[in-house]
Amino acid sequence: MRNIRRRAAILMAAVISFGGIAGCSQTDISKYLQQQRQSEEIPDHQNQQKAEELKAQRKTVIPPERISLEKYAYQQLDRTEQAVYDEMLSAILKQEVGVQLSTTDTEVMQRAYKAVCSDYGGLFWVDGYVFTRYTRGEELVSLEFSPKYTMAKKERRQLQRQIDGIVEAWLAGISINDSDYDKAKYVYELLALNTEYAEDVANSQNILSVFLLQQTVCQGYACAVQYLFDQLGIESAIVSGTARGEPHAWNLIRLDGDYYYMDATWGNNGYRNKEGKETSFTDYNYMAMTTAEMQMDHQPDSEIKLPQCTAVLNNYYRKEGNYVEEWEPDLIGSKLSDAWENQQVITLRFSDGVLKDQVFRYFVQEGHLADYCSGITQINYIEDSLWQEISFCFNQS
Repeated sequence: MRNIRRRAAILMAAVISFGGIAGCSQTDISKYLQQQRQSEEIPDHQNQQKAEELKAQRKTVIPPERISLEKYAYQQLDRTEQAVYDEMLSAILKQEVGVQLSTTDTEVMQRAYKAVCSDYGGLFWVDGYVFTRYTRGEELVSLEFSPKYTMAKKERRQLQRQIDGIVEAWLAGISINDSDYDKAKYVYELLALNTEYAEDVANSQNILSVFLLQQTVCQGYACAVQYLFDQLGIESAIVSGTARGEPHAWNLIRLDGDYYYMDATWGNNGYRNKEGKETSFTDYNYMAMTTAEMQMDHQPDSEIKLPQCTAVLNNYYRKEGNYVEEWEPDLIGSKLSDAWENQQVITLRFSDGVLKDQVFRYFVQEGHLADYCSGITQINYIEDSLWQEISFCFNQS
């Protein structure tokens, strides 16, 4: 950063802009720290006065209330970073113009803001921030944090009322007393069925695009998951990184005390039959992933420490009885028969590739599916060797 100096005693205010994070069009954060958006050279007598004011304020500032003790990202910070997080969050919620931080370390400020964004998916009225560095000679006197608001308080309140009404209607089919698994499945299906992935829509980086437009990108999905889970008493956080080499956002969730990963963006899948008809269905691979499953095509960044997720109790296929560990053709056939009668898609996940190939050969290649699905004339299926799955698509009219 270029310093503007007239003599050693000068106080400089350098204003730096910091944009939103963890979006589908994410830009390397380090680039923001190298860009000086605006600098200001202040007369000497004002500098001296400002320096004294800033030092006096630091001694008298009352720390804001700590309301995020149970939030995941907050818990990963040290006490200094937590204090800055509290200051930032308090300023955002009150929609204050700016606040003097209790740190002069820009890296602490950056980590704290990333954690706030990870823990709170509902901050739709904020799009990044600017910060001002006040220096006196070589001494960094203060950092001032100024959120970049996209709307006035009145408009924010109006939009919040609209969101509240929509969320209440969306969550009418689930109760806070239901199981964690049922809540996770409900929210996952809710977003898959009600929200379309669409680029270049308004407010795609926040929950407005989800609840008001039902169109969004990965960041909007991740924010909505965190927001909805917060209403249902489920701990969750937004995770950013890459997926298949592209910037991406998804979630860390906690079900029955164990952590899993969820990517609601990829909850909606589809296929084409031989006639070219395209049909969609919910893909449950990304509903409650282990770390190993998540890492098959997702790579989180290193900004927030993440847990090693190994639990499988709330895995969709195990929970729904569609995880196959033994060759039992009649049991498998019974599941396929039920799906056929109800015109549903059923995905079976197998414990290994040998078992998957045996099922595929018997039911598809040798045609034994017809023994269990009376009247079937065409088999629409998806074979997935990465996940060791076969999806039988019976949802054709």
